[in-house]
Amino acid sequence: MSTIPKSPEFEALNELSARLGANPAWVQGAGGNTSIKEQGILWIKASGLWLVHAQQQEIMVPVALDALLDALERDDPLAEKAQHFVREDLNPLGLRPSIETTVHAVMPQKVVVHVHCVETIALAVAAEAGSLVRERLAGFRHAFIPYIRPGLPLARAIAACLGDGIDVLVLGNHGLVVAADSVAGAELLLEQVTAALAARPRLAPPADLEALECLALDSSYQLPEDPALHALGTDPASCRIAAAGSLYPDHLIFLGIAILIARPGETARDLEQAASPLLVFPGKGVLVTRHASAGSLAMARCLADVASRIPPATAVRALTDSEQAELLGWDAEKYRKSLNAGMQEGSP
Repeated sequence: MSTIPKSPEFEALNELSARLGANPAWVQGAGGNTSIKEQGILWIKASGLWLVHAQQQEIMVPVALDALLDALERDDPLAEKAQHFVREDLNPLGLRPSIETTVHAVMPQKVVVHVHCVETIALAVAAEAGSLVRERLAGFRHAFIPYIRPGLPLARAIAACLGDGIDVLVLGNHGLVVAADSVAGAELLLEQVTAALAARPRLAPPADLEALECLALDSSYQLPEDPALHALGTDPASCRIAAAGSLYPDHLIFLGIAILIARPGETARDLEQAASPLLVFPGKGVLVTRHASAGSLAMARCLADVASRIPPATAVRALTDSEQAELLGWDAEKYRKSLNAGMQEGSP
């Protein structure tokens, strides 16, 4: 860990970050980010690093808050790349700040927690997400923000809706943000909101492991270590949802533009050229590539968890072609994608 002095609240945030990162219901892989504002500095999780490691290694980046907010106010294009505002004297590892740094900056509270909570995403990808959120979060000081690209566009949308003590944001096709003036307050609010959004997951039929092993023969695919992934194939509603398209940014970045659903008679070897990290065999289960990164496997689990919480009759809203192209062409996401590609399974 860094020798830079940290306050008790800073250390409390590291402890909370690690616990959030260890729980796939809240955070998957390198997703999610936390921050704290202290003495004019916004300390925020570094892009591509994992919250679960917050107490094992330095994952927080110091950003000059006033300078970044001034750039946002002036509509300076440099605000899109928050690395221009990093306090390099306090960043000996040369870490790059989260792509959501501007989102954390515009929130006035001291502590901001952004998670890709599966309970939230299951609502946030629904075609009627706004009304569902309003119903579930009545009584909370919240706002629903329809999907807009993360980073600067999202920060501007948040800044436009802040008021009346808003401290909960549900981001369409994305996730959840809670904010408070203490770490304990943010954690309590997070627990209360996720409880209000919670839905009972469907139980999926068991996977046909024998059939899947046959389908994997002579290919680079294998059974996943996590049996929960099989629900994407064995539960018809989850399979339909997986086939609907990319539902949120990390789905796109870590699993690709479309989940590959095998047609009757197709084997993993037949689908090898697609180089998909995940193959879904309806009625049987899934196979994953032997070269899948830890990040991709975490996102596959996230998709299975999200899909199982969406009622079968619910219409979902996938990211549009233009929204996907915008994400894939964005430098910040190219950076995260390159970090994920360099990770071997199990070694984030």
